[in-house]
Order: sequence, then C-alpha cells, then structure tokens
Amino acid sequence: MGIKSYQNPAELLVKEYLLADSFIPYTSIICGICACKMVYDLTQLFSSVYFKSYPSLPKIQRTESISTFHAIFITAISLYFVFWSNLYSDNQYAGMVTFRSSALSTFSLGASVGYFLADLGMIIWFYPSLGGMEYVLHHLLSLAAVAYSMLTGEGQLYTFMVLISETTTPGINLRWYLDTVGMKRSKAYLVNGVVIFVAWFVARVLLFMYLFYHIYLHYDQVNCCCKTLPAVIPRRACLLFTSLFSS
Repeated sequence: MGIKSYQNPAELLVKEYLLADSFIPYTSIICGICACKMVYDLTQLFSSVYFKSYPSLPKIQRTESISTFHAIFITAISLYFVFWSNLYSDNQYAGMVTFRSSALSTFSLGASVGYFLADLGMIIWFYPSLGGMEYVLHHLLSLAAVAYSMLTGEGQLYTFMVLISETTTPGINLRWYLDTVGMKRSKAYLVNGVVIFVAWFVARVLLFMYLFYHIYLHYDQVNCCCKTLPAVIPRRACLLFTSLFSS
C-alpha cells in the first residue's frame, strides 16, 4: 500500500508535467545534461580501472570527451527519423513536411541541446585546451539551430539530416586517442584514417547531396517555412538559399 501511494503521484508527475508536450523541451535538455554528466563520470571510472597508463596522462588528456556518445545517440535517432520513420513520409501524412514533429523527435533534439550546452561548458572551462574560439562558435551556432527546431517544431527533418554528419565524430575522437597513446604508426591508425574518409564522404558529401535534392523536391514547403522565421536576417538568408532552387 505504501508503494502504491507513492506510485500514483509519481506517474501523474511524469505524464502531466515531465512528459507533457509543453514541458518536453525543458525536460529533454535537463536529461541531456544529466546524461552527459553520467557518461563523463563513468568513462573516468572505466578508464582509470582498465587502462594502467591513464592516471599518468596530463589532466587535460584525462578529460573524457562526451561527443562520442552523443554522436552515436543522435546518429541512430536521426537515421531512424530520416529513413525509417513514417513521420516525414510524403505518403503517410498530410501537411507540409517542414512543420512535422512528434514528442520523440522534440525530445531527441532537446537531449542534443543538452549535450551542446554541457560540451560548450567544458570547452569554456578548459579554454583553450579543448578548442579555440572556432569550437565555441561552432557550438553556439549548432545550439541555436537545434534549439530553434526543437522549440518551434519547424525544419526538424532537415535538422536530423544534418545531425547524421555526427557519425564521423567517433572516428575522429578515436584518432586523437590513438595519437595520444603513441599509436600513430600502427595499423589501427591507418584503418581509422580509411574509415574516417569513407564516413566523411558518405555523411558529409553524399548525404548533403540528398538533402539538397530533398529541398528541391519540397521547395514550396521549405520556402513557406522560411517566410515564417521571426528574425529578419535568418529569414533573408533562408529565402536567398531557397531562391537557388527556384530557377
């Protein structure tokens, strides 16, 4: 009886507040930040136990990157929404694809926003050891773009398409690890370079060709979405971009 008395209010709290449509963006951001903290602590513990040379590394090199885990998560979610989910299918739903969203898609983007906030905080805290101003600018722009799509529900399909490019991040991080431990001349380092090249070509060249082709097929919807942007500068930039497909 005591457990049930706590269970019902807990379920009500989750359903009516934490996972309510109006609260999902904020809940997902908090979950994303907490997940980054948990991954950070677990990787620190795992590395110190299973890698004997880990404690001897400089402090900055012992700062585990959470970008690998975010890349795996957001790549899997993005691939699902772009290629397997019916949410953005032209045959399943009526209405413009640029304005479609769901609770899961919004939550996923919110978790990504939480990651960008956490990683940006680490970059600033250890600045400039983890990256210079270009990293700060990259994270700020990424944060603004993903947060806008999350809060408004606009352009989520194209946001997921761009986020698939995060698939190259684990290979790049592994390359840094191999270099740090003195394996730059090893076979693993060579294989890693080949994998990065292939992943980069697929995720950042072929995928963006598909993205532009999709925009071309849905030009009227994308153009309509651009006209709803609240700020003058982003609206003009978006209209200029879509004008390339109007001829």
